[in-house]
Amino acid sequence: MPLSPNPYAALKEASQYVRLFRGKTFVVKVGGEVLTEPKIRKALCEQIALLWSFSIRVVVVHGGGTELDAVCKAMNIPIQKVAGRRVTSPEVLDAAKMVFAGQVHMDLLAELQAAGVPAVGLTGVDAGLVKAHRRPPVAVVPDGAIEPQLVDFGLVGDIDAVDPRVLSHLLEGGYVPVVAPLSGGEGGTIYNTNADTIAASLASALGAEKLFFLLSVPGLLKDVTKSTSLIPHATLEELAGLDAQGVISGGMRPKLAAVKAALQGGLHSAHLVSGLAPDALLAEIFTNEGSGTMIVSTLSPVVAG
Repeated sequence: MPLSPNPYAALKEASQYVRLFRGKTFVVKVGGEVLTEPKIRKALCEQIALLWSFSIRVVVVHGGGTELDAVCKAMNIPIQKVAGRRVTSPEVLDAAKMVFAGQVHMDLLAELQAAGVPAVGLTGVDAGLVKAHRRPPVAVVPDGAIEPQLVDFGLVGDIDAVDPRVLSHLLEGGYVPVVAPLSGGEGGTIYNTNADTIAASLASALGAEKLFFLLSVPGLLKDVTKSTSLIPHATLEELAGLDAQGVISGGMRPKLAAVKAALQGGLHSAHLVSGLAPDALLAEIFTNEGSGTMIVSTLSPVVAG
């Protein structure tokens, strides 16, 4: 929070948001790049612990793309991504199970427990939380291209339904669910499903107040090479304009597609926030200035909270 001549000014400012959000549900999606460094992961978990201590109901959804890439390289498994989305072969899916429901998942749970948070680990397969079918080949315009190409994403699941009852039970009991991005299909099939999409779907199903994406950049940037080009506020119409200008590319494309779906599903606001900068999540929630990009459906926001 910004320094103030009045040592209690920041506390007073934060308190209005604490009262506003007490008992509300936040879905926080954490990218794999944010979880790689132990010190950064610890700082993030301490921020989530503070939200939980304020009686904000938090659901964490994590990715793990950085670690999955590393495992695939170590196992000589080809890595292919189109428009920010991963092509999942049977070998990649096996590696994803190891990473998403194993290494990344357990490290995050352990760090949350160390911060005093009663975290419970799940995947989309648990209790039928996320049900999906295999994505059929789809026409995609790759980054930098003009013409679409037909892409078979392999064992990637497109979500059919979300049953949030297990999350609701955990949240009512005071727990913080931590969800890994795997989904279940008919006949016991397991799919790799984009964590951004899962986070947006869970936010809609839970009637969440806010959805946060924690990134390795400060938020949505007009120029990805300049952190000073942060866009603090945007509407869906403005996002469409930025997309037409080619501003949105790579991994930001599925994130903003998820944001659009969640806002159209009734979400109040979505936020793109740095997961690397100290206390950026808290600044986005508890200060008027915010720290990242706040996205709403149509009305321009007045304050970041």
